[in-house]
Amino acid sequence: MNMIKTTVLLAALTALLVVIGNIIWGPNGAILFFFIALAFNFFSYWFSDKIVLAMYRAREVSAPEAPEIHAIVSELAGNAGLPKPRVYLIPTQSPNAFATGRNPKHAAVAVTEGILNTLNRDELRGVLAHEMAHVKHRDILTCTVAATVAGAITMMASVARWGLLLGGMGRSRSRGGGLELLVMAIVAPLAALIIQMAISRSREYAADRRGAMLAGSPDGLARALAKLDRGARHQRLEASPATASLFIVNPLRGGGLMSLFSTHPPIKERIRRLREVSVP
Repeated sequence: MNMIKTTVLLAALTALLVVIGNIIWGPNGAILFFFIALAFNFFSYWFSDKIVLAMYRAREVSAPEAPEIHAIVSELAGNAGLPKPRVYLIPTQSPNAFATGRNPKHAAVAVTEGILNTLNRDELRGVLAHEMAHVKHRDILTCTVAATVAGAITMMASVARWGLLLGGMGRSRSRGGGLELLVMAIVAPLAALIIQMAISRSREYAADRRGAMLAGSPDGLARALAKLDRGARHQRLEASPATASLFIVNPLRGGGLMSLFSTHPPIKERIRRLREVSVP
């Protein structure tokens, strides 16, 4: 059921990109953007992990450089019956982590320098178990593809805004479609965010639960989430909205209405659900 829902949501992102093309350049634009969407999906499948890691200047670290992280990742990979992922370090003091890769054989986990200075070993183990759960459930490919396509939508919406500033674009100028462009430029990124949110939120709850099982206890992850939430508020991470859903806690902060559109569930609710997990 999750795979069916995810496929539908990714199709919705692709359709949104096609609608943008139709608004900007008519039927020819729709056809062009359809092939652009296919290209983005293909490209993100093979290369999105490298793009995301490069975006955050993540550096692969060896076992001698980071023995504790490698030891934990090796143990958790064994518990999950998975190949050991590559380990990356992100040069920022904002405490956070994410996993990426198109499948378990090509997976990588990335942690920030800040998370190593914030969490104790049990808490770090809980975080890495959460990321290994994403790897096992193959969430990382889905979320990374969604992030890539959502980024394309945001980029195209930006093109539309520039088109309005420069006096309209092709089809819109000739047919008086300036209002369409304006609505699309505002609504498309929001729609992409909502679709990402639908993909991401349920998967975070599932990864929390599975991570607790892999770690043997929910306590470390529950404490880690509380610390990471506080830490991320005080040490901001310069993150792209398109890739924010990949992180274990939302690196982007916004109160009021924007909190309703967060790609992550509320931390308090995640912790409450974790406290209810019974590990054999």
